[in-house]
Amino acid sequence: MSDSDLDCKTEHVGTAAPDCPAEQSLAVSTPNIQRRAFLATSGATIVGLALWQWRKPAVLQASSLSSEPKEVTVVLFSDAGQRLKQVRVARVAKTENEWRKQLSGNAFDITRNADTEIAFSGKYWNLHDKGIYRCICCDNALFGSATKFESGTGWPSFWAPIAAENVTETRDTAYGMVRTAVSCTECDAHLGHVFDDGPEPTHLRYCMNSASLRFVKSGQG
Repeated sequence: MSDSDLDCKTEHVGTAAPDCPAEQSLAVSTPNIQRRAFLATSGATIVGLALWQWRKPAVLQASSLSSEPKEVTVVLFSDAGQRLKQVRVARVAKTENEWRKQLSGNAFDITRNADTEIAFSGKYWNLHDKGIYRCICCDNALFGSATKFESGTGWPSFWAPIAAENVTETRDTAYGMVRTAVSCTECDAHLGHVFDDGPEPTHLRYCMNSASLRFVKSGQG
């Protein structure tokens, strides 16, 4: 072995020496291999994240459904608004396709995906008839005309539900705000939100979506 060969091996470790063509080839090929490996790893990571994002809603939904009680407590009411009795009933749970078949597109988006109808667009915001408002999804009694008031917001508003057991209130932090969401106890349909700027005696304003409700006029079935 010559002194120049030895110099190539000792003085240029990791860097191609001008007189060592074999090491030049190694120096060029090694970054290429590393770059290809990096690109392959990055591509796999991106594909994995995309698959997670696609599957995540279904996974979270399944987890949420499995943690909810199979039975709930509600109060039954006649169509005349008469309180009947408190009962334990099976919680209504359906697949997305089943809800889509039952509901209009607008009602599905609001009740199952927590959407909100445009103010003054619903059919009940200016309704003053006497009767009760049932859940569009499961017919659970939710509100009565006796607690409905004109809020000027463009959504049907009530100062109290027909029975506290029939609605469920949860913390909602969507859109960078902290609000209290209101849903149907029996089927978990999103109804709207409740605020603390209502009239006496509760000072609450249950701001509901018309599309979440079905009005039954007094004296009618």
